[in-house]
Amino acid sequence: MTRDNLNAPLRIAVVIGSVREPRMAGPLAAWLEHELTRIDWLDLDLIDLAAVPLPMHEMQPGGAATSPIAGRLADADGFVFLVPEYNHSFPAPVKNAIDWHFTEWAYKPVAFVAYGASGGIRAVEQLRTVFPELRATTVRESVLLPMAWEHLDAGGRFVPPPGTVEALHTMMTELRTWARALRPVRAESRAESWAGDGAAEPAGRA
Repeated sequence: MTRDNLNAPLRIAVVIGSVREPRMAGPLAAWLEHELTRIDWLDLDLIDLAAVPLPMHEMQPGGAATSPIAGRLADADGFVFLVPEYNHSFPAPVKNAIDWHFTEWAYKPVAFVAYGASGGIRAVEQLRTVFPELRATTVRESVLLPMAWEHLDAGGRFVPPPGTVEALHTMMTELRTWARALRPVRAESRAESWAGDGAAEPAGRA
């Protein structure tokens, strides 16, 4: 892999983990999109699980090739999960989306922006035990938003508390470091996978 490839823009997928209506994820996702589109080293892809049909009864071992977002996840160099904390954990649609896929997560960094009464810390800590099984790396830094609903303006827009934007950019810098460091590992793994299959790259799969 050349130095130009290593320094090319990184595709970062933001996965919105709440499917409830109404939901805090709306204004938080809008704020995230506003902040992340200003970062020049990344190419942003916003994936809203509320708009993605992933029926549990159609899930297959090792991931389903028919997933409507498999190709987008496979193309990503890293992930940011916008995740709420429900009942001391992360919501079922997040686990469902993770389990629907497999190779799409491998050798990629995952960061978290979490919210809830306690900032979503328990959802994040539990997700940190899930992703290593899929060969993904969770980054140390995260953004925790306690009582995010108390930080909406009259128009329903999220107004981040002091230090939040700085915490987000610190987390994204770490995500970039891991995404670039793991880029050659992903390329090698992908090449070995295609060689082992003895066929062309499968559509929408890593």
